[in-house]
Amino acid sequence: MSLCSITILGSGTCVPSLKRSCCSVLVNIGDEKLLLDCGTGTMRRLLEAGTEIAEISYMLLSHFHPDHSAEVAPFLFSSKYAGKKRRSTPLTIIAGKGFFQFHQALKGVYGEWIDLAPELLNVIEMKTESPDSLRFENFILNTAPVNHQPESIAFRIEMPGGYSVVYSGDTSFSENLISLAKGADMLICEAAVPDELKLDVHLTPSLAGEIATRAQVKKLVLTHFYPECDDVDIAAQCRKTYSGDLILAEDLMRMEL
Repeated sequence: MSLCSITILGSGTCVPSLKRSCCSVLVNIGDEKLLLDCGTGTMRRLLEAGTEIAEISYMLLSHFHPDHSAEVAPFLFSSKYAGKKRRSTPLTIIAGKGFFQFHQALKGVYGEWIDLAPELLNVIEMKTESPDSLRFENFILNTAPVNHQPESIAFRIEMPGGYSVVYSGDTSFSENLISLAKGADMLICEAAVPDELKLDVHLTPSLAGEIATRAQVKKLVLTHFYPECDDVDIAAQCRKTYSGDLILAEDLMRMEL
């Protein structure tokens, strides 16, 4: 029996797609369920993956762009009003500096509709100027700032038995991400555009591969693909810099550790 399973809920971007929802990953650690990012389409993908939103104990947000956070308000709304499926156990939302203000702004728009009872919602802000860490009952969460938005952080989830999963969020090339991912069993890393279309605030396949090689990760999962990625050999571009286990993410793809 595997210790941990990872399901790619959304492997796409802000560009509407029938194939790829916006960014989101489900991590199961025993009976604990963690949601990494909550872009458009996440709640539907959760149901397709056999998970109710009330089963999510932790929501981790890498940053506040809508393709990573657009369903935070609907998630809270459904958690409060979804009849027999509404939330009865606490949800902890973890994000970078500025999430308190972001959450208050959402409540300014939606009011009591998304205002969960204090015993049902815990909000934690992580440092964005340096690495940070939290210890929970079944895992340790390490974070590090990355190069995208002021609030952007990457996550490393350390599980019993020494297993680890790292999620990059959105970033350009990042020494912090290399350090955070050192020796990880799996790095789920954005590779938004092909090498020839490099953007200042995103990675390409070969740059993601360089990060994975330098971090000596055991498995690299590329995700967050813009449509331009469909026109090139993403794996071949990544192989310029990385020779380890490589997976190109698809929605509802499930992997185990």
